[in-house]
Amino acid sequence: MTEQREIRERTFEFATRIVRLCRALEKSPGVSRTLANQLLRSGTSVGANIEEAHGSHSKPDFIAKMSIANKEARETNYWLRLLAASDVVPLDNLTDITDESNQLVAILTTIVKRSRESKS
Repeated sequence: MTEQREIRERTFEFATRIVRLCRALEKSPGVSRTLANQLLRSGTSVGANIEEAHGSHSKPDFIAKMSIANKEARETNYWLRLLAASDVVPLDNLTDITDESNQLVAILTTIVKRSRESKS
């Protein structure tokens, strides 16, 4: 599997995991629902921006979309950490998805950095 295809598949799978987690969070009223909405927006946006990047018309457009995907991955990581730190979801239940979020941030940071370097 090529690197581009792999990141697209990984972020799609990540988004499905986020959707499942948010469905569970929405069953509880109040704070859980509010955090679920924030998490759902950022967590599903990562892959959507990567898809847009792969349809970009120029290298700067590609870099811009991948940078947005990276920012969304970082935001998602924040919401996951907040869910655990505030005891909304037990830390053990978030370990795998938080690890994947961290890995996606690292991969996207590398993609953006390499793309910028190859541009100049």
